[in-house]
Amino acid sequence: MRAAPIDLRSDTVTKPDDEMRRAMVNAEVGDDVFGEDPTVNRLEAEAARVSGQEAALFVPSGTMGNEIALNVLASPGTEVICEAQSHVFHYELGAMARLSGLMPRPVAGVRGVPTAAQVEAAIAPDVVYRARTGVVTLENTAMSAGGLVGRPEPQREVAEVCRRHGLPLHLDGGRVFNAAAALGVEVSELTSFVDSVMFSLSKGLGAPAGSMLCGSGEFIAEARRVRKLFGGGMRQVGILAAAGLIALERGAAGLLPDHAQAKRLAEALAEMPGLTIDPVAVETNIVVAGVEGDGDPASALVERLAASDVLAVTLDRNRIRFVTHRDVSSEAMGEAIDRIRAVVR
Repeated sequence: MRAAPIDLRSDTVTKPDDEMRRAMVNAEVGDDVFGEDPTVNRLEAEAARVSGQEAALFVPSGTMGNEIALNVLASPGTEVICEAQSHVFHYELGAMARLSGLMPRPVAGVRGVPTAAQVEAAIAPDVVYRARTGVVTLENTAMSAGGLVGRPEPQREVAEVCRRHGLPLHLDGGRVFNAAAALGVEVSELTSFVDSVMFSLSKGLGAPAGSMLCGSGEFIAEARRVRKLFGGGMRQVGILAAAGLIALERGAAGLLPDHAQAKRLAEALAEMPGLTIDPVAVETNIVVAGVEGDGDPASALVERLAASDVLAVTLDRNRIRFVTHRDVSSEAMGEAIDRIRAVVR
């Protein structure tokens, strides 16, 4: 029988382990829309504590969490300052415009991270012919930049710009636990200075579904209403929240092996002809390699890798992405590297 492919498309493919499954089976549940699911309530309290925020809300996905935040923080017809390769701009189907009447104002940052000066320059002047700026967003880690870690001080400088201009700051922290692990700091050091933050439970942390949106009590009260508006009220969802609680208990430290695997993969790819990558730039669990060739070489390589039972995705016609995670063992990574090497040759 053919072995299962080695899946490096994303850390969202992780499956709940036995401990999570037992917790899900035994979870105490209630109606979360009425605020009566005790397991969800515990998860939200813990997420608020971990993020250094006042309150939290359990949402079905990271995209919904981001879009709820933008809806609450900004008025229709205003602009969202975001990095030019960010998830909210490239990978959320124009939801800010379609759902909330917001317009992106993309800024080309340095490897996925806009500087405070760039953000300040992008803020709309107070003139009658320009849409006003409504909200500023950051992303940590920066996925399209290969999982680059956003350091706290530069992001605090962006927060200071926002404060001076009276603008809210939202952090797309889908993989902020990876950033905290890479820096050896608490997650709150990267999230406590923003007005809202979303982080994912279903990526490297290994829960089957769900993300957390955190912010002030007033913000979360309104976010709860918008979650309902967007169709995100999930009723007896403690069966998922139970796995999320275990994910938070394990925290960032458990992600370090994934980072080591990514570095190992990057170093191997750097030695393969036709691929370009700087292993030093790989900081977390995302590995982005350039693919040389005419036409659409990245898609062609992904197809050839899939035929050899290694799954990856393209970012564009010349870039391919691998993501390491808890479900890929050291032995499986060694096998994946051997298969990639054979395909590239």
